Amino acid sequence: MNTYKILLLLMGLSIMGCSDLEEEPVGLLSPDGFFSTTQDIQTAVDGALTHAINEEIWGRKLSMSLLLRSDMAELMSGQPYRAEMDMHNVSGDNEMVYDPWTRMWLGISAANNAIAGAESVGVNEEVKNPVVAQAYFARAFYYFHLVRLFGDIPYFDSPAGDEADFSVSLTSESDVYDNIISDLQFAKTWLPTTVASRAIPSKAAASSYLALVYLTRAGTNDMTYFQLAFDEAKEVIDNKGEYQLDLDPDFQTLFNANKIDNSLEPIFALDYNSVEAEDNAYDQTAPMTGIRGDSGWSVIVPSMAVYNSFEDGDYRKNVSFQTEATINETLVDYTQFDISGHEHAANRPYIAKYTRYPGEFARGDKRATSHNYSMLRYAEVLLIAAEAGVEIGSPLALGYLNEVRTRARNGGESTSGGYTEVTIAPSTVPANLASITVADVLEERRLELAFECKRWYDIKRRQLGDQVFGSTGLEGNKSDWNSSVDYDTPIPQEEIDRNPNLGGL
Repeated sequence: MNTYKILLLLMGLSIMGCSDLEEEPVGLLSPDGFFSTTQDIQTAVDGALTHAINEEIWGRKLSMSLLLRSDMAELMSGQPYRAEMDMHNVSGDNEMVYDPWTRMWLGISAANNAIAGAESVGVNEEVKNPVVAQAYFARAFYYFHLVRLFGDIPYFDSPAGDEADFSVSLTSESDVYDNIISDLQFAKTWLPTTVASRAIPSKAAASSYLALVYLTRAGTNDMTYFQLAFDEAKEVIDNKGEYQLDLDPDFQTLFNANKIDNSLEPIFALDYNSVEAEDNAYDQTAPMTGIRGDSGWSVIVPSMAVYNSFEDGDYRKNVSFQTEATINETLVDYTQFDISGHEHAANRPYIAKYTRYPGEFARGDKRATSHNYSMLRYAEVLLIAAEAGVEIGSPLALGYLNEVRTRARNGGESTSGGYTEVTIAPSTVPANLASITVADVLEERRLELAFECKRWYDIKRRQLGDQVFGSTGLEGNKSDWNSSVDYDTPIPQEEIDRNPNLGGL
């Protein structure tokens, strides 16, 4: 049988184990017969989370498509399927749609197997449920990406395999969100307060994701969900000591593979470890965003307007962009990056968050890094509270936003724009705001979370497409943008061909 012949069959078969998020196949598991101890549940949970570090999700396909669909980075070179993402004419035959779709269902399958298999493990809930809660968190994590990308999707909360599963219909976006919230609430109840690694789900991770889910579901005007988002984010903020969370004093540390393990800021992370593992479980973000001739492939690059949108003196500008490189043994600034002679080299600043401090890496082009990618970090929780707080009229909103801006003034140990490490002195930029609007918070999110694959989701939930993809946008006019259809990714056509019920509600 072709590996991808039937997606739902794959969902019932694939579980991978992991050790420090290094992929190690452990065979084909099913809930019947395998699960007898909590370690068996943990093995399935680790397999569920391992799928996220695959090249088809955060190693390249999903993360790069999220960058391209935003207004913060554009395509310099690459196959037509990447151009579709960049220009918003995405087809159902695009492999950057199909591959993440398939891989996320594998993660959901492993989580469902862990949850179902746990029923056979005869230990007290107090022993079992903290492990099972990781599976609920993993399932919510994948479904949250899927529903934001595709809208209405099929929904499974048990191992697939019954004949009826192969003709399943779509579940409404609203119902999927209800299920995500339910999973995260279970996870929040049972997950531990602190964990040995931020790649392990914690109570704070479940609560922080709940806040983000509520904020997303609020859209532009649902005050009930804005209140829920604010309350959930505030709970995390108020308990940051117990959760061992805080803003890292040096913004650069968040993108330094050698230092981030000791940072208090990540809440939930995908942890790479310099291994090019089997089944493509490794990181390719650095070469995808790096400078041609300086260990990069020059595929995805910000526009000059994006670079200029950061205030000079804002330390985040220094951390986020590379403005110098050594190419052909010559140190040049960004106005001469084309001395590599490559047709796709761009004379403008490149993304530096993933190329500057990748840790030990397996290849000279920085493929397979040691990065911990923060899926959610404490600064974002502050900004969730700020945005929801503005909507509900909380006087705390301004203070939360200004905490993030205050850290941006700290400076720290970064570089002068290339690879020569220097200490960047504290600055007066960005200054604290005296008042706050929703637009202020969205702009702060754009700057603080630049190139962290958050911006497209913000554009969608706030319906900003017509604004940011027009002629005055940071990347200029995206002529193919159509707000009536382009906020949702098309479900892979191959899946619809197999099951016409997936063609729409």
